[in-house]
Amino acid sequence: MSAAVLLYTEHAERVRRLSAATVRAYRSDLADLAVFLGDPELDRIDVEDLREWLWAATQRGTARASLARRTASVRGFFAWAAGERLREDDPTLRLVTPKRGRTLPAVASSSSLQHALDDLRVEADAAGDPIVLRDAALVELLYGSALRVSEACGLDLDSLDRGAATVRVFGKGGKERVVPYGAPAALALDAWIVRGRPALLAGTEASALFLGARGGRLGVRTAYDVVRRIVGPVVGADAVGPHALRHSAATHLLDGGADLRAVQELLGHASLGTTQIYTHVSTERLSAAYRLAHPRA
Repeated sequence: MSAAVLLYTEHAERVRRLSAATVRAYRSDLADLAVFLGDPELDRIDVEDLREWLWAATQRGTARASLARRTASVRGFFAWAAGERLREDDPTLRLVTPKRGRTLPAVASSSSLQHALDDLRVEADAAGDPIVLRDAALVELLYGSALRVSEACGLDLDSLDRGAATVRVFGKGGKERVVPYGAPAALALDAWIVRGRPALLAGTEASALFLGARGGRLGVRTAYDVVRRIVGPVVGADAVGPHALRHSAATHLLDGGADLRAVQELLGHASLGTTQIYTHVSTERLSAAYRLAHPRA
């Protein structure tokens, strides 16, 4: 099985053009299955083996979202194997996908987030430190354009159209979209590009928009730490990551009356159903406010 897994993950990366993160997840899931079953011949695996593997993961406390991803991993793998005539049938046709629990994203209130961003801008203007200027520009852009952190870290200088206040982004699967950003992000980006970025530029990543302390392209882990430090106290969770800004931006857009399809395009979601979770967030916020404020609630 392990040899077939290598072929499949290569197919997923080069032919299906799945994202690097998705390929890594599939490779990890299928490698775990091979170890669990003792790396058998591919045609000896049946649906009961797969059910036992999922059950063992359940007993270890694996989250339902991860179980659903594991199921997707083996479905894709065995469908490919059957198509390549590596086995005659697809044992996953009778495998039930575990239902995901609906986990609502952490969202900051618009007022508290604005206060945090305003404080950060004041700090950046006063200090003039290139790292602080970078952090302010990064956080403003993540929130202002609802970007994924990997998208922001992958931006180059020429990704920005500063005259039109838009940014060209390559999202999951290499899909390109152009999204706007607002005046606060524009000011923060200008300050970073003019006053902060030249001080860090080491020449190795001359094209990168955001730079690390040593002059290379800013890493996702560093961006995560920046957002956790700035946004964590606002959301109320120490482990909050960059997606909190994306979640907050989407929710605030819908709260302000933005069209769901427009928010889908901004976020780069392939499916409208993925975007619809933010309508649940907005509804729950409305319900909470009603319960607190209405005398007949």
